[in-house]
Amino acid sequence: MCGIAGFFGDHDLKLLQKMNRTLTHRGPDDEGYYLKPGIGLAMRRLSIIDVASGHQPIANEDQTIWTVFNGEIYNFRELRKELTRLGYHFKTDHSDTETIVHAYEEYGPDFVKKLNGMFAIAVWDAKERKLLLYRDRLGEKPLYFYRHGKEVFFSSEIKGILALPFFKRKVNEQALFYYLGLKHSPREHGFFEGIESLGPGEYLVIQKGKVQRKTYWEIDASKVLKISEAEAASEIKSLLEDSVKLRMVSDVPLGAYLSGGVDSSAVVGLMSRIRKNPVETFSLTYRDALPNKRQDEIAAAEMSKRFKTKHRKYRMSFDEFDTELDDIISAFDEPFGGTISTFFLSKLIKQHVTVAISGDGADELFGSYKAHRLAYPIENLNRLIQKGQDLNHLTQKQLEELRPFDQNVDYLLNIRAKQPYQWHSRLTVYSDEEKRKLFGASINRKTASCSTENYFKSAYAKTKSKDVLNQVLQVECQNLLPDQVLNFVDRLSMAHSIEVRPPFLDHRLVEFAFKLPGSMKIKNGINKYILKKAVNGLLPEKIINRPKEGFILPYIFWMQNYLRSKIRRVLSPRELSKHGYFDAKYVAQLISEYDSGRTEHANKIYLLLMFQLWWKKYIGK
Repeated sequence: MCGIAGFFGDHDLKLLQKMNRTLTHRGPDDEGYYLKPGIGLAMRRLSIIDVASGHQPIANEDQTIWTVFNGEIYNFRELRKELTRLGYHFKTDHSDTETIVHAYEEYGPDFVKKLNGMFAIAVWDAKERKLLLYRDRLGEKPLYFYRHGKEVFFSSEIKGILALPFFKRKVNEQALFYYLGLKHSPREHGFFEGIESLGPGEYLVIQKGKVQRKTYWEIDASKVLKISEAEAASEIKSLLEDSVKLRMVSDVPLGAYLSGGVDSSAVVGLMSRIRKNPVETFSLTYRDALPNKRQDEIAAAEMSKRFKTKHRKYRMSFDEFDTELDDIISAFDEPFGGTISTFFLSKLIKQHVTVAISGDGADELFGSYKAHRLAYPIENLNRLIQKGQDLNHLTQKQLEELRPFDQNVDYLLNIRAKQPYQWHSRLTVYSDEEKRKLFGASINRKTASCSTENYFKSAYAKTKSKDVLNQVLQVECQNLLPDQVLNFVDRLSMAHSIEVRPPFLDHRLVEFAFKLPGSMKIKNGINKYILKKAVNGLLPEKIINRPKEGFILPYIFWMQNYLRSKIRRVLSPRELSKHGYFDAKYVAQLISEYDSGRTEHANKIYLLLMFQLWWKKYIGK
């Protein structure tokens, strides 16, 4: 990980250096410090743009405005031209960082609205004695902060704050409650008490002892465009192509992920049209015989051949997964039960390029996950029940309205609820009732006010769309995407000094996507319908219509074979007694039932395993 660190307070360079050194440093990163009474800024940034002269921190001519930032500003060239016409002078050759300084001078705190990129930014305004911290619109780059009396410390990584000698590590039990359902802790409930996180599209103003959290951008799904499918598809393709072109700007070698799915294949296809030389592409395969993963390998090879890419595969085994778990936990600094495949593929990518373009974000914009697929079927089922329809005698048309669950109406009946936040909250790994059985008495008392349903209810209250699918997508874009998906993408790639750029998360494309009706996104049970229409012709029908296979490790297969002894050792009564969070008998029962064939317990046991490994590394030692 590379990133920024700093404080607003009365500390010295020695502390600033310690925070900065704590950020994982693997590769040719810039490093710089700025220290004045009351403010300190530090950074380690992967050198991508203006490697020779773009070292940070960077200031304006009279050194009244200073900035450090992590990420990339894709439209910096256009901004630079605009600011030059307005009379600003640039001392760097083509640094995107310097555009931040002069944009702040010209436009004030709202300068961030001019940026197209992914970023964690710190701006020090010496005239007003004001520090501003910004996180990008979709949350691609993380930014944490910690209040200590009248002082505020910030860092791109939690470990930067953990380096503070006066920070006391204490587990936030509410984070554990939500982690066991969601596979991650929501940013509102970090695992270390006292460490807060900026949300997507947020910024922090620190001045005169006050800390204000403000919003500069948010998804607006309240208005729906009256547009044909052909027009929508054409605009999506145009926006995506421009986004890909912007993200291909780099002074270092650049490549792309290629899983063989629609999203990454579309990105690679557009890259191949823009770039004269063959695109370097990468995919992950496995030594174990896994039929579903084999299909991914075949599809990736077909797409590589179609677009004439220089394709490489990284073949991993369980032994590597087991050996690298400690480094993976270190990359997150918090327990994480989601996808970690990026860590392994990044090993190969690092050998050849520094920047990798990905297809992340398409699922959350256009509909793919189970919550998305359930939206219309549950709404239609509720309507049928309200009309008194006999569900045993549905017409063909009524069954079509329940796709893709038309052959599994019992499942819909079991999970349905009147409101989306109610049934969405039931898709978690552990239900709240199961958590109460799992937890010991002490943690049950401390998490008594926690409720997964209320968590989702609060998230849905922020949506303005009348379309149920767009409501679900907005909730996931504002929560699952930054807190889990982009979480693992950034941390596990930056652990190897790889920068990942997802074109689907260009804010212009996101804003357009949320102006489209949900009926264009999932239609007749077809996921990402309008996106597939947009890339029809670019991709063959075989790829467009193939079932989705997520970019996830086969850890459930490994748990059934290789992980058994590790699970028993790590989750033994003796180890669990060291913190007392879980009822050891209940955990033993889960493991016993799993061994007896209850494979649905796999995710539950995996979450416990990852938490226990984290606790031992960060708290228990």
